[in-house]
Amino acid sequence: MASTWIPIAAPALAQAGAVFAFTFVSEDAAALGAAVIVASGALSWPLGFAAAFLGIWLGDLWLYAMARLIGAPFLKRMKCDVALERSRARLARSGSFALILIRFVPGLRLPGYLAAGAVSFPLARFVLVTGLAAAVWVTGIFFTVRWLGVGEISWLQQHASSLAFGLLGLVVAGLLFHSFRQSAAAARLRLRLQRLTKWEFWPMGVFYAPVALFYFWLSLRHRGFGLPTAANPGLPLGGLVGESKFAILDALQSHGPAHTAATWFLAPAPPPARFDQLLEILQRESIEVPFILKPDVGQRGAGVKLIRSLAEARGYFEDVSAAVVLQRYASGPREAGIFYYRLPGERSGRIFAITDKVFPEITGDGFRSVEALILADPRAAQVADTYLRRHADRRSEILAAGATLKLVEAGNHSQGCIFRDGSHLLTPALVEAFDPISQAIPGFFIGRYDVRYASDEELRAGRGFTILELNGAGAEATNIYDTRNSLWYAYRTLYRQWELVFRIGALNRARGFAPASGLAILREWRRTSQLIAAHPAAD
Repeated sequence: MASTWIPIAAPALAQAGAVFAFTFVSEDAAALGAAVIVASGALSWPLGFAAAFLGIWLGDLWLYAMARLIGAPFLKRMKCDVALERSRARLARSGSFALILIRFVPGLRLPGYLAAGAVSFPLARFVLVTGLAAAVWVTGIFFTVRWLGVGEISWLQQHASSLAFGLLGLVVAGLLFHSFRQSAAAARLRLRLQRLTKWEFWPMGVFYAPVALFYFWLSLRHRGFGLPTAANPGLPLGGLVGESKFAILDALQSHGPAHTAATWFLAPAPPPARFDQLLEILQRESIEVPFILKPDVGQRGAGVKLIRSLAEARGYFEDVSAAVVLQRYASGPREAGIFYYRLPGERSGRIFAITDKVFPEITGDGFRSVEALILADPRAAQVADTYLRRHADRRSEILAAGATLKLVEAGNHSQGCIFRDGSHLLTPALVEAFDPISQAIPGFFIGRYDVRYASDEELRAGRGFTILELNGAGAEATNIYDTRNSLWYAYRTLYRQWELVFRIGALNRARGFAPASGLAILREWRRTSQLIAAHPAAD
């Protein structure tokens, strides 16, 4: 029985061996040849399949092994460790899909499998994925030949180049589409579309259009477009626009120094003169870095800078020619916006709203850049332009694993700070703490305090806070930007706020305080807008 088996098996084994060997020359030709031989009956399909599959699979493993044994050490010697880690991380996330795609695209296998070995792609995953891909590939060829028949194979061979170019075109188009989906341009397009559904990030002109209409309706109702300027008779234009931060802070320091960040005024002057003035104040008041520099007139945190060195201060004066406020840094680490109001004639005031401010940060993983980490964060990506402009010198920096980067220092929503409703902080003790401070400021009835504080418990108890700014009638209850609330809640809050501003303005007008004209408001708005446009990006 053995003597009859050997003559029959020997040619089949020889053919299988030839197929196996030829896979190291041309994988596709060897697999196609094996399929034709099997279809003609000269070779059993298990033997033909095994020869083609094992040859292809072992060839893939050989490429991987050579790259891992030779290529990886070479790249390390060339000090490409960071690039290797980044490539390894990318392959770890989508490498299986890439390896499967490579198997079905002739021309990509050699560089693809060499790259997998060079970056030390996990061996077990490589063996499993390439084995499955090779099995599917060979099975597909065998079934195609059997379905078409041997006679049709010659037609395929005649048109192989056209088919290959067509397939390559589809693959290239797919790869280009995939690359675009992964590109920064596609990411920015997706973010713009997402921002349309998130009213928190709508352009000011869009979001405030209903508020502007409500303002005009209140103007007609109370017979005075400029009535809000009478809401705070002690502030220029009621604090509606263009108020001096230093003038307000100076009044606060006079009546509540224990709760106000120490502040000094630096008038417009040539940069060297202002820098000398700064040095004199720092030495006289024993102020050390860091400290705050910000424009005396500004809105939404424009131009606010945390100065960490004297060189930064010198550069700030080169960028800002307008009047500047120097403020001692209040570390916090918490910050809140407290919207206070008191009706003229009433003995005590109320807190209308509180905003709990959250300063976002990113955490490094050892291989992604600052820019990649920002774009990977669902919320940070929505204001990526703001963060990347602020950290332009660090956008390509690779943060060490566990290292954090604070994305914003100024507690302003437009600068990227996250706002939450802080009603859990409201207590009678907090109202009692702000009431005497507010009533001590001549002619102040409504506005928002921005404060830094150490802990929620202390703030609820009405102590342990430092006032950074006080904004007048033009301020807003910023808790509206808490995305856990609805758009209607935001508008309802703003409508109630402006009703209060007009009501207080009307009461003060009845007491003899004349509101400013619409023309005066427009002139000051234009002047302030020009000043803000020249301010540098905030921290």
